[in-house]
Amino acid sequence: MKKPLLLAIVLLMVVGKLSAQTQNQNTGWFMFVNNTKFNEKWGLQFDFQVRSADKWDHVRNTLVRPALQYFINKNSNVALGYLWQTTQMFPAGSDAAVSLNEHRIFEQYIYNHKIKSVFASHRVRLEQRFIGRTGNEELFSQRFRYFFRLIQPLQKTEETFTKGAFVALQNEVFLNLQNKDELNGYVFDQNRTYLALGYRFSKKFDIEAGYMNQASKGRINNTVNNIVQLALYTKF
Repeated sequence: MKKPLLLAIVLLMVVGKLSAQTQNQNTGWFMFVNNTKFNEKWGLQFDFQVRSADKWDHVRNTLVRPALQYFINKNSNVALGYLWQTTQMFPAGSDAAVSLNEHRIFEQYIYNHKIKSVFASHRVRLEQRFIGRTGNEELFSQRFRYFFRLIQPLQKTEETFTKGAFVALQNEVFLNLQNKDELNGYVFDQNRTYLALGYRFSKKFDIEAGYMNQASKGRINNTVNNIVQLALYTKF
C-alpha cells in the first residue's frame, strides 16, 4: 500500500505547484455505477453522473456512459464504451442557458488485485473526444487517463469483502494527447484525488460519500474544484 499512497502524495504536490493564478470552485457530484456480468466472459459497465456548477448554482453536467466488457480472467478485463455529456452554461449578462454536447468513444483496461488487507484497482483509459463548441463547431481530441483506487475495510475480512464499512482512496490523472493547443495548451489536463467513507451492504451494493479535489490546468487560469461526492455502486 505504501507505493500507491506515495504516488498520491506526489501527485498532490505536483498539483499544488500548478502555478500562477488559481480560481476556486465548490460543487457537488452524484454518481451511480453498475456492473452486470452476462456470463464468465462478457458484461456491461454503466455509469450515470450529475454535476453542479460552482456554489451548487445549477446542474452543469450530466453524463451517461455504457461500456461492453470482456473479462480476460478474474483480475482483469477490457472494455469498449461510449459517453454522452451535456454541459449547461449561462453566459455573462444572459439568463438563457447554452447547452453543449460532448460524445466520446473510449477503450480501457482494468486490473484488480489485493495488497494485504487492501483491495486495489487500476484503470487505463484512452478517449476519443468529439467536443461540441459554441457556433456549432466541434473539436476532435484524444486523452489518456490513469486511475487507481484503494479500498480498506474497517474490519477484518476473509479473501473477499462482502459487508461492512470501508475507506476509499483514489486518484486519476488526465493527459491531452491530441489537439492540446485547442484545449488548454498543455499535455497535462487535470488531476482528481478523492477520499471517501463508505458502507458495503452486500456484494451487490455499496454507498459512499467523500471529498474530491479536482485540479485543472487552464490556458490562463488554473482551477481547483472542491467537490462533495455521493456515489452508489451496484453489481449483478
